Amino acid sequence: MAAAAAAAAVGGSQPPQPEVPAPGLALDKAATAAHLKAALSRPDNRAGAEELQALLERVLSAERPLAAAADGDEAAAAGGGGSPGAAEEEALEWCKCLLAGGGGYEEFCAAVRAYDPAALCGLVWTANFVAYRCRTCGISPCMSLCAECFHQGDHTGHDFNMFRSQAGGACDCGDSNVMRESGFCKRHQIKSSSNIPCVPKDLLMMSEFVLPRFIFCLIQYLREGYNEPADVPSEKDLNKVLQLLEPQISFLEDLTKMGGAMRSVLTQVLTNQQNYKDLTSGLGENACAKKSHEKYLIALKSSGLTYPEDKLVYGIQEPSAGTSTLAVQGFAGATGTLGQLDSSDEEDQDGSQGLGKRKRVKLSSNTKDQSIMDVLKHKSFLEELLFWTIKYEFPQKMVTFLLNMLPDQEYKVAFTKTFVQHYAFIMKTLKKSHESDTMSNRIVHISVQLFSNEELARQVTEECQLLDIMVTVLLYMMESCLIKSELQDEENSLHVVVNCGEALLKNNTYWPLVSDFINILSHQSVAKRFLEDHGLLVTWMNFVSFFQGMNLNKRELNEHVEFESQTYYAAFAAELEACAQPMWGLLSHCKVRETQEYTRNVVRYCLEALQDWFDAINFVDEPAPNQVTFHLPLHRYYAMFLSKAVKCQELDLDSVLPDQEMLMKLMIHPLQIQASLAEIHSNMWVRNGLQIKGQAMTYVQSHFCNSMIDPDIYLLQVCASRLDPDYFISSVFERFKVVDLLTMASQHQNTVLDAEHERSMLEGALTFLVILLSLRLHLGMSDDEILRAEMVAQLCMNDRTHSSLLDLIPENPNPKSGIIPGSYSFESVLSAVADFKAPVFEPGGSMQQGMYTPKAEVWDQEFDPVMVILRTVYRRDVQSAMDRYTAFLKQSGKFPGNPWPPYKKRTPLHPSYKGLMRLLHCKTLHIVLFTLLYKILMDHQNLSEHVLCMVLYLIELGLENSAEEESDEEASVCGPERCHDSWFPGSNLVSNMRHFINYVRVRVPETAPEVKRDSPASTSSDSLGSLQNSGTAQVFSLVAERRKKFQEIINRSSSEANQVVRPKTSNKWSAPGSAPQLTTAILEIKESILSLLIKLHHKLSGKQNSYYPPWLDDIEILIQPEIPKYSHGDGITAVERILLKAALQSRMNKRIIEEICRKVTPPVPPKKITAAEKKTLDKEERRQKARERQQKLLAEFASRQKSFMETAMDVDSPENDIPMEITTAEPQVSEAVYDCVICGQSGPSSEDRPTGLVVLLQASSVLGQCRDNMEPKKLPISEEEQIYPWDTCAAVHDVRLSLLQRYFKDSSCLLAVSIGWEGGVYVQTCGHTLHIDCHKSYMESLRNDQVLQGFSVDKGEFTCPLCRQFANSVLPCYPGNNVEHNLWQRPSNRNLQDLIKEVEELQGRPGAFPVSISSETNLSKEMESVMKDIKNTTQKKYRDYSKTPGSPDNDFLFMYSVARTNLELELIHRGGNLCSGGASTAGKRSCLNQLFHVLALHMRLYSIDSEYNPWRKLTQLVGEMNSQLGNEEQQPEVPILYHDVTSLLLVQILMMPQPLRKDHFSCIVKVLFTLLYTQALAALSVKCNEEDRSAWTHTGALKKNMCDAEKSYEVLLSFVISELSKGKLYHEEGTQECGMVSPIAWSPESMEKYLQDFCLPFLRITSLLQHHLFGEDLPSCQEEEEFSVLSSCLGLLPTFYQTEHPFISASCLDWPVPAFDIISQWCFEINSFTERHAEQGKALLIPESRWKLPHLLQLPENYNTIFQYYHRKTCSVCTKVPKDPAVCLVCGTFVCLKGLCCKQQSYCECVLHSQNCGAGTGIFLLINASVIIIIRGHRFCLWGSVYLDAHGEEDRDLRRGKPLYICKERYKVLEQQWISHTFDHINKRWGPHYNGL
Repeated sequence: MAAAAAAAAVGGSQPPQPEVPAPGLALDKAATAAHLKAALSRPDNRAGAEELQALLERVLSAERPLAAAADGDEAAAAGGGGSPGAAEEEALEWCKCLLAGGGGYEEFCAAVRAYDPAALCGLVWTANFVAYRCRTCGISPCMSLCAECFHQGDHTGHDFNMFRSQAGGACDCGDSNVMRESGFCKRHQIKSSSNIPCVPKDLLMMSEFVLPRFIFCLIQYLREGYNEPADVPSEKDLNKVLQLLEPQISFLEDLTKMGGAMRSVLTQVLTNQQNYKDLTSGLGENACAKKSHEKYLIALKSSGLTYPEDKLVYGIQEPSAGTSTLAVQGFAGATGTLGQLDSSDEEDQDGSQGLGKRKRVKLSSNTKDQSIMDVLKHKSFLEELLFWTIKYEFPQKMVTFLLNMLPDQEYKVAFTKTFVQHYAFIMKTLKKSHESDTMSNRIVHISVQLFSNEELARQVTEECQLLDIMVTVLLYMMESCLIKSELQDEENSLHVVVNCGEALLKNNTYWPLVSDFINILSHQSVAKRFLEDHGLLVTWMNFVSFFQGMNLNKRELNEHVEFESQTYYAAFAAELEACAQPMWGLLSHCKVRETQEYTRNVVRYCLEALQDWFDAINFVDEPAPNQVTFHLPLHRYYAMFLSKAVKCQELDLDSVLPDQEMLMKLMIHPLQIQASLAEIHSNMWVRNGLQIKGQAMTYVQSHFCNSMIDPDIYLLQVCASRLDPDYFISSVFERFKVVDLLTMASQHQNTVLDAEHERSMLEGALTFLVILLSLRLHLGMSDDEILRAEMVAQLCMNDRTHSSLLDLIPENPNPKSGIIPGSYSFESVLSAVADFKAPVFEPGGSMQQGMYTPKAEVWDQEFDPVMVILRTVYRRDVQSAMDRYTAFLKQSGKFPGNPWPPYKKRTPLHPSYKGLMRLLHCKTLHIVLFTLLYKILMDHQNLSEHVLCMVLYLIELGLENSAEEESDEEASVCGPERCHDSWFPGSNLVSNMRHFINYVRVRVPETAPEVKRDSPASTSSDSLGSLQNSGTAQVFSLVAERRKKFQEIINRSSSEANQVVRPKTSNKWSAPGSAPQLTTAILEIKESILSLLIKLHHKLSGKQNSYYPPWLDDIEILIQPEIPKYSHGDGITAVERILLKAALQSRMNKRIIEEICRKVTPPVPPKKITAAEKKTLDKEERRQKARERQQKLLAEFASRQKSFMETAMDVDSPENDIPMEITTAEPQVSEAVYDCVICGQSGPSSEDRPTGLVVLLQASSVLGQCRDNMEPKKLPISEEEQIYPWDTCAAVHDVRLSLLQRYFKDSSCLLAVSIGWEGGVYVQTCGHTLHIDCHKSYMESLRNDQVLQGFSVDKGEFTCPLCRQFANSVLPCYPGNNVEHNLWQRPSNRNLQDLIKEVEELQGRPGAFPVSISSETNLSKEMESVMKDIKNTTQKKYRDYSKTPGSPDNDFLFMYSVARTNLELELIHRGGNLCSGGASTAGKRSCLNQLFHVLALHMRLYSIDSEYNPWRKLTQLVGEMNSQLGNEEQQPEVPILYHDVTSLLLVQILMMPQPLRKDHFSCIVKVLFTLLYTQALAALSVKCNEEDRSAWTHTGALKKNMCDAEKSYEVLLSFVISELSKGKLYHEEGTQECGMVSPIAWSPESMEKYLQDFCLPFLRITSLLQHHLFGEDLPSCQEEEEFSVLSSCLGLLPTFYQTEHPFISASCLDWPVPAFDIISQWCFEINSFTERHAEQGKALLIPESRWKLPHLLQLPENYNTIFQYYHRKTCSVCTKVPKDPAVCLVCGTFVCLKGLCCKQQSYCECVLHSQNCGAGTGIFLLINASVIIIIRGHRFCLWGSVYLDAHGEEDRDLRRGKPLYICKERYKVLEQQWISHTFDHINKRWGPHYNGL
């Protein structure tokens, strides 16, 4: 058959069909299909069926494609030379035809869709898809919705967020198992099945026949394609096969999208076992099928799976009911015989015992439960399809197909069961996979859809033993990476732990399995089964014990470790994910009393596992030194279940606690961790590298703390409450290695700790005790109280944003636990404890987020230093909290000094833990406190304020938690006979406080001062001494105490005391080497705790007898003790508070305090004081010297900085009109003096050593962005809205220039306009000057400096040496003589005509210059180089507008346009008008004066031919007018009325020799104003219609002979109209012109307004220029009087002008020649042009519109509108959706960030766009990140976001996905920085973009 097919294929590309005469045509396919359908519809359809089978057999032959894939030659044969894909396409065509049964395939699809009962959405997406999650509507935490369903549902006010899918997912809309129905969208709200008609039988009949063959064919392809070589098949081969199969799988996927009807057919096909058996058994005579079956068997074998026919196996296929006997049998009883499945009870018992022994070896393979791990039997297509999906490592297409089917309920169940059946196989494949990350994501993509559904999970748990399988698979997975534990007893340890360095843990490969396990444990019904099943619990504890003690750290004692291992990441992640999260999942189901049994089960097996662990590591009572592991999951399981039992289930704590010996063992390792934390912070582990600090920080970090440090501390609290307090306290000090420090002697020998670590270890021990005794997290606080305490602690450290608070507050890691972040309680607690600070801007431009800060009453009453210490990852945060607390107290006037941490009242203890308080009332602790108080008082070394603070805190805790008040009688009994060990009589702190201790025997080194003294004389005859026992106190050894206690307990619990081990353990501690001899000395003490406290008070306050009992003055105090006065303060306050509390607790104490105070206190031994005093005196002296040195330095620096401050912060002091513009009021100053900020010298700028201004040159297109309408442009957010740039200023100017260049002489065109609207060069300065030679050496030093700078020195960039502002050039200062300056300014009375002549002569003189160009001075060189810089700042296209490239006219135009650009921009910075007047800040730091000199110098190099100088045309009447027209072929010059007057002004001024005289300036302005006014009249005449014109001509003509006719606009207007009427300008006003005609009737007022508005831009620029050149202030004024004020300021208004009658602009005119003559001369030029081009002539007369200020695009309120439109928008170049889309905020262009598709000559699109749109400055909004990025030239920076969430926070990268709203203030700041060109100065973090953005 196969051969025949191949032969046939050579001839044509499909085999001929006998039934169909003409093969290959679509028509015939259709006919065949119709014929077959008819045949099958008959009642007896056997023949039809056979015929169809035969056809399918041929069409879907599996041989062809794989031959093609495998081998080139065969492919050529098989495909008949055609492409190998042709055959498959053909087969697909056939299938489509057959399915449709002869009709059209599209119609068929539509027909099937009509029967879709779509109750579920089920849209499947892959990674990176944007989806939504609504916590308000979700039942399962994994619930997700596609954007469409989300937006169509109603989620207003819900807690939702948008997220980018990591692993892929599916839309749950319509699935009431996963989400509440209220959240369904409109499409899926309708309940299905009722209104959907029944599917007609014949519609899908063909599908039922065709699809089994099709799927079988697909399976055959998969079997064929999988070649299992000896090694793992390369991904390339697999991908090749998958590419070939792409069309087939896509076809299946399309079928699933046809809706419910088709899905149910597919379900039938996929799950039908008979079909599968018939087709795939490989039993027929068909060779091909046989071969395929063999391949399948080989694949099974090589996967380590058996095909169940091989041997008799029980197991998964027929799941046994009842408990999971499998798991127990697999791990405990049987050794490999699979026969004994019926395990009995006793075997179960034996199992749990045997467990400990067996697991110490590497588990041998035969203990695996084989039925779970190794057996697979496929009974349907679905099962085999899943098998191949796994084998091919979850190809995306297959996954999508399998998931698309899920809306079909029957399929869902079948598929879930199949998935569970393959679970072990999935794990094996995952372990081998190279791409385990991708594969993990795909697995979870599937499993999360199946296991989030409680009903389904329950069903699979019951029917398929889901829990057994999961636990077994996890265990099996971890077993592959076990190593021997080195904890405790390295040689003999039998414990195995996971090796954190293995890829399995390092890459989190176990993540999918654990995630599934956590997911199913979140379902109550499943968790219940788990907690009831003893076998499972045993197995699970076994699993957890693999992590117990992993990643052991050994302290390096000699040299620094060579290689810092980073395995701790893996260890912490593994404990959190594999142990803690399942634990939280289980705990969430143990909330009520009825669940007590579960807790008992867990606790029982947990303790068993712990006992096994202690045995395995051979642990007795001493932990091995210098080792620590942070991972004790078994301890933590035990602790958390205990806590839950007491808190929620009302279990009696003692019923679940083990014996004392076990408790002693339990406390050792957690205590070891606490001590190690202190060691790590004391830098004792510094040789282990940074990673050990990392571990200590992770252990307390917010995501880990409640699974790590909190359970540890809780467990220690439980142990402490049940163990002997003296034993516990001595263990603590021993673990912290500070036992030897606790001696009365002033010197001691510490055998286990270096002296430099003693202090911090002692602080650590005391702090730990304080935390242990005052923390109530698990001892009685409610959830809300805990939340509040956590929140207060975080807010006290720093103000926090809402999201960082959510992140920092340790939430219960299991999502179903109740406190969901963002839940109601979170928000309500937050509003109770914190105030919101709205986002603000600092002047430096750094942007603040919205922050929460603690309310005053929180600082006052709730600040809890203990909680802060517990929760700080960095030690500096504790300091930060204290600083903030101090600031609050100062500010509110509660306490001025440096306060101590306040003592905070605790919530009451839960009765079960009352025993904890015994720690405060045990002698051991009291002896320690007494010793420490004494040592502090005596100034022994290594004690700190922190130690004292903690000692007092402990005493206060003891007083607060004392037993009921003792009666005084009992106290008096306490005579000598009670005092058996002569330290303290009893154990109550209240009575022990007053107990006097006279003598103490101490062991001291022989060198100690105590030894030399004589033994004390016993003359203690004072009244108090006689009360006490005068015997000396014993040497008190903590260690001995602890040993003794331990011995007692052991003896009590077991008959043989474990004496053998004792010597071994104690040896460990004696340090080797020379310990000096200790001798015994007896110290006289004669103090009690009370007397020590009172003396401390004196010491702290620095005064003798400073303490006076307050109750002697005010007896009230004793009755009502809660006095706010004592709640905040320093050590003195703390002592007073304690004494008051002691007095309150007992009258004896009160009396003794009074007695002590009465007795004058003897001074403390003087010797000590002198040393300390000497120290302080030395300190003072040193401080004084340092102060003097500092003063000197500061004075120097201040003078340096003064100049900077003046320029930077407009300080209005009289002498600070910056050096550049020396004030004009002082004629005696002869020359401008400049300070060089590098060498610090002052002096004038000379030609040999010129000084320069630090400037930043940048190209700018801001001016070109001005538009003429007020309505701001909006950012397009739909296809309809687009932005067209033709109404921008730049576009209008471009059009005008090209129009002029079309008709007029090029060189004259280039004088008639300005350029620089786009890409103009803007010059700005910080105002600092430096010598140009100093600057050169500064640049050299920057070049050699290897530090990475944010700028490129090669491009000439640097930062100002004084103020660090960014700059890139130096503008030389012109050596100016100020006396002249004053002469120039005197108003002269010479008449206009003389001045006009002078101006003309001066312009004609080339280089009439104080500095002749020929002699190259340094100054002129610098001027040339800065001109070069200015040219290079902008691109060539923005400089060259001439038709002849490189013509000098170009440079000429460019140079005066630079001046124009800078003036125009300054005008914009002032708000577009000069109403505000004043010297304005811009003027302060302006460099226009210097810039003008440089430009003028260069302009003078190009003399304008006097023939062409416009000055002539303006001021003289040319003789014969026809001369111009004589020459026809040459293009005419631009008519003077078409010239831009402002450009003319700049040309005229820059052509004059500098410095310019004021009267010349005024003369030029006056002349130009006449031209401007005439232009205004001409424009007005064009604007109005014919009737208006004739009326005006008439009225004007009447007044022509008045005396001041030349100053009357009516006369001039009528004259202009009559002159222009001679040409064709007004003709051809046909209908098309109606648009131009303004409908308004012109009144004299509106005409006057028009004329003024026309002239204002020119007046503004001119006034600014005058202000800069001559240093005159600008007057401020109202907007309506701007014209008159500016014209008088410029000297256009005659001085005698009266202001009474309304102001008329024409009165400013001052005609140099008779007005009518010159006007007619100007009009003549226009007429001669309009002869030929009337249209253009008119367009050129009407000038550009009034430009409004430039703005960025207006953004929508809600970010989502932008995101939804742009994140799916396709790139115009490659039509794909870009990975990082961005949009330009200046012009709205959509660009791809970093997109390679749009790259042009190595420039990516954003960089390119920034050059075209902003001449190098681009502002882009990154759509997927919501942030704005600025490109400036070759650098870029992230600016921040202008969209903030409801809490005033940015959401960079949309990680949180909360709704974002525009922050108008931020957007304004962005716009301001753009307009003022200050991006470079304000934003600090710049980096190069290498054209890659």
